[in-house]
Amino acid sequence: MSSPQKSPATPEEIAALIERIEDEERRLRLPGFDNEDAWRLGTRLVELARGEGAPVVVDIRRNGQQLFHFALPGSSADNDAWILRKTRTVDRYGCSSYLVGLRFAVKGDTFEEKSRLDPDTYAAHGGAFPITVEGVGTVGTVAVSGLPQAEDHRLVVTALEQHLAAARDSA
Repeated sequence: MSSPQKSPATPEEIAALIERIEDEERRLRLPGFDNEDAWRLGTRLVELARGEGAPVVVDIRRNGQQLFHFALPGSSADNDAWILRKTRTVDRYGCSSYLVGLRFAVKGDTFEEKSRLDPDTYAAHGGAFPITVEGVGTVGTVAVSGLPQAEDHRLVVTALEQHLAAARDSA
């Protein structure tokens, strides 16, 4: 497994991370997204997680319908609950759950204190990312839970980068 990413500590580090994630969201737009794409992306994520020995749950949804869900050994039902909370945050804010939390943090706030949303329903922690289709917009979410938030986010981004590269190569 790769070494854990250090959590940003200063407003400058948080701002730089926000900028990086906003760039990821601009770059990682797919040409389309159907059930087969969900299968390919989900299995890619599972294989990446297995390769790292990561005890995660992987979940992919399109328009509210769960298209892929897999729990690797070492994960638990708690990870399923985190997936739901992080996915709801992406659906509500239209961007990655990690980015939502960082936007509160850069102001010196926490999502839990300032969002006025139920923390049992929403979580602004890394690991859920919008599935965005070029020319259409956000159509769903891809989420991982089981690692520290920066690692959950990294795993999703790596899988999306690989999935997008494969889609471009086959076009």
